[in-house]
Amino acid sequence: MNLRPTPLTAAVAGIVAALAWPFLWARFGGTAAEGGFELIVATLLVIALPAHAFVVGFGRAQAAPARTLDTALLKRIGAWLAAALAVTALRAAAGF
Repeated sequence: MNLRPTPLTAAVAGIVAALAWPFLWARFGGTAAEGGFELIVATLLVIALPAHAFVVGFGRAQAAPARTLDTALLKRIGAWLAAALAVTALRAAAGF
């Protein structure tokens, strides 16, 4: 599968991660739960896999010359983090 990540797909992955994590933590984590295998699997499937797919991408990447900085990847990571932070701030402001 060849998936082309963009800043928009990275932002969507950040939004999904920020919306999903509180529900995963409430269900499988928290102080009353052990936070074991279920939390790890849920985190990998709901947050890590989409983040990898829509921020880093799957498929063959073009080989970058040695000693260069992948600015496109850095922009996608920034979009992912900014979207997640924005959703978290909006949730905190709304009292959720």
